[in-house]
Amino acid sequence: MAGLGAWNLARAALIILLLPRSLEQCGHISLSAPIVRLGDPITASCTISQNCSRLDSESHIVWKLEAELQPGERQQYLPNGTLQSTITLPHLNRSRALLSCCLHWGNSLQILDQAELQAGYPPATPHNLSCLMNLTTNSLTCQWEPGPNTHLSTNFTLKSFKSRGNCQSREDSIPDCVPEDGQSHCSIPRKHLQLYQNMGIWVQAKNALGTSVSPKLCLVPMDVVKLEPPTLWALGPSPEVAPPQPGCLRLRWETWKPSLHIDQKCELRHQPLLGEASWDLVGALPSRTLQYELCGLLPSTAYALQMRCTRWRLPGHWSNWSPSLELTTTQRAPTVRMDTWWRQRQLDPRTVDVQLFWQPVPLEEDSGQIQGYLVSLRPSDQAGADPMLCNTTELNCTFQLPSEAREVILEAYNTAGTSHPTPVVFLESGGPPLGRLHTMARDPHSLWVGWEPPSPQPRGYVIEWGLGPPSPSGSPKMWRMEHNGSIAGTLLQENIRPFQLYEITVTPLYQDTKGPSQHIYAYSQEMAPSHGPELHLRHIGKTWAQLEWAPEAPELGRSPLTHYTIFWTNAQDRSFSTVLNASSHSFVLRGLEPSSLYHVHLMAASQAWATNSTSLTLMTLALEESELHILLGLFGLLVLLICLCGATQLCCRPRKNPLWPSVPDPAHSSLGSWVPTITTEDTFQLPSLRDSSMPPITKITVLEEEEKKPGPWESNDSSGTCGLPSLVQAYVLQGDPRVPRIQPQPQSGTSDQVLYVQVLGSPTGPRPGHYLRCDSTQPLLGGLTPSPKSYENLWFQTSPLGTPEPLVPNPEDDCIFEPLFDFPLLQGLRVSGVEGLGGF
Repeated sequence: MAGLGAWNLARAALIILLLPRSLEQCGHISLSAPIVRLGDPITASCTISQNCSRLDSESHIVWKLEAELQPGERQQYLPNGTLQSTITLPHLNRSRALLSCCLHWGNSLQILDQAELQAGYPPATPHNLSCLMNLTTNSLTCQWEPGPNTHLSTNFTLKSFKSRGNCQSREDSIPDCVPEDGQSHCSIPRKHLQLYQNMGIWVQAKNALGTSVSPKLCLVPMDVVKLEPPTLWALGPSPEVAPPQPGCLRLRWETWKPSLHIDQKCELRHQPLLGEASWDLVGALPSRTLQYELCGLLPSTAYALQMRCTRWRLPGHWSNWSPSLELTTTQRAPTVRMDTWWRQRQLDPRTVDVQLFWQPVPLEEDSGQIQGYLVSLRPSDQAGADPMLCNTTELNCTFQLPSEAREVILEAYNTAGTSHPTPVVFLESGGPPLGRLHTMARDPHSLWVGWEPPSPQPRGYVIEWGLGPPSPSGSPKMWRMEHNGSIAGTLLQENIRPFQLYEITVTPLYQDTKGPSQHIYAYSQEMAPSHGPELHLRHIGKTWAQLEWAPEAPELGRSPLTHYTIFWTNAQDRSFSTVLNASSHSFVLRGLEPSSLYHVHLMAASQAWATNSTSLTLMTLALEESELHILLGLFGLLVLLICLCGATQLCCRPRKNPLWPSVPDPAHSSLGSWVPTITTEDTFQLPSLRDSSMPPITKITVLEEEEKKPGPWESNDSSGTCGLPSLVQAYVLQGDPRVPRIQPQPQSGTSDQVLYVQVLGSPTGPRPGHYLRCDSTQPLLGGLTPSPKSYENLWFQTSPLGTPEPLVPNPEDDCIFEPLFDFPLLQGLRVSGVEGLGGF
């Protein structure tokens, strides 16, 4: 921050030097405060003297904060002729900024004066004050945490005084200790200290915005003394002292010379150099003992040791840990059990070639390091021992023995001695064999080997596995001994790789003999078939194609096929597929289109993955000319059949046929079902019956060809016919049909009767005509068709005038006078036969 302020001042000085002579001493900036709290407002004023040659009535002062133009609040001329402009920055959010007062000079903006603005925070209270008495530098060093950055130049001072009590009263002042810039620690020299007298110590922080002090610390310099760590050395062998036991280390140390007069206690810690073990701490060591034997360590293991010390029975601080001392523990004789296995080959009647294998099994956590193995006919510690058969660092050995030899001795050794001898007895094969031997792959890197335990139960098993043929005969094999004779299988995970054939051998071991070895071959993961079968086209038709293929012979190490999948695609890139079992050798593609191109390929799949075979392109046969003719004929027959069905439909339903008028069948329908519905929009006007130009119709006679015998439901009584003949029914129409008539309500009990009518009146009479309806039961039509309801005869009932005309009944007849056009048959005649009836 100090460097940045110096640079800004230098830049301002350079700008002033570059100003024209006429503008020198023209302007001056005054600040309300040179340093403010970050975010607070600040006010500045710029005054231009009256002797400035560039000052005129149109002069305008411009403010700039760094490179940004700032609007001034007001500009005014003072009584003494000077021009003054004031600016207020409401929030100064920069820790340092350069404010410039400018005036237009020609076409450029000239700086008259500049002022540096500073903003920050008051100093925070220093905390975590602690002090240590360093006997090396013979000074009291105190350190603290200064707190957050204030963005201002802050000075720290370490203050202290001497006191007789609990630092409540001051006796002698101690000169202030001022740290270097940026440092948060300071040391008070020994000449200003009383080592066994209380001192009050605190830190003061001060900047332009305020001052803060830390809490006072009251201490005695010697109570906070920190000693230097001791120096560790290995204790060498001595004739008077026995060598260390296995797992023990002997060391000594030297304390720091300036602290020889101080009673001390020390701590020791150790850690193995190899591995990621943590440090183990050993308790306080005797203060005056400068050597120590550390036991309980791992034999033949390198360790790193460190030590630290502090004042004994008095307050003080622990020293730093000393530099590490690296030592190695002594070895111990191996404590292991040997699992052994062998192979024998008869060289001649007197000599046997033996290949012995072994695996050391530690009996303890600290079983000792093994440097080699010895194979002999007698233990090595017996007098007159035979020469060694093998002395090797490997886990196998090959040697020759006489045919009568049945045992050898195996030992592990190191510099501390040999392990307990392990006798190796060459057992004869005479025990019962295993049951069914089988394997199963758990994953690509393991194999499960199972068997049926024989009877009697063995004491253990030996399992061997290695690469099977065609691997070289001398390739190494793995082996394992299982000491639990009741198990029925084991998982092999060592040296198992996918896509490799392994030969696995299991041999049962009994107390004094062994059983015959059994072999099995297995893969942990098989490969996919090397290639798929070749696809051939056997027969092809217009809509089908027969495909065939020859299955591939099984390959060693290849997973057997589980199914086939056939894919075929047409010219429109539509794909089809089907799945077949592994025993299928042919397939017929059906539903193909004639004269079409298809692409076919076969995929052979196994449990590992799938392999595609060769692709095949085929084209189906085209249709022949005779087949085209047959198809066209069938299509023509289909069209003819559709036409016949349509004609039949038209004939069976003539009402809906628009080619001829709809004539109802009176014997099988009622008038209400075939009388056209007349709406207001469809009402048509007939010529008036009173028109003199039209000949009036005075009588309509309807004759039947022959007399119809009444049915069992008809009445033979003709008394209700009002004197009208049964075969001849006359109707006389007079009057204007547009005159409104009154429609009486039908009487109950006449739903099964057909009404007959006699029309009364004269065509030349002034009164409108009437008709007489009789209650005759003689049927008019062939069926029991009821008369339409009153709302079904809308055309006859509606009158443009809307005024009904009353009827006068004849008391001499038992018939009732009703309006003429209420009769349904006349309505039908009027509507359907209007062309022939003229004015009717």
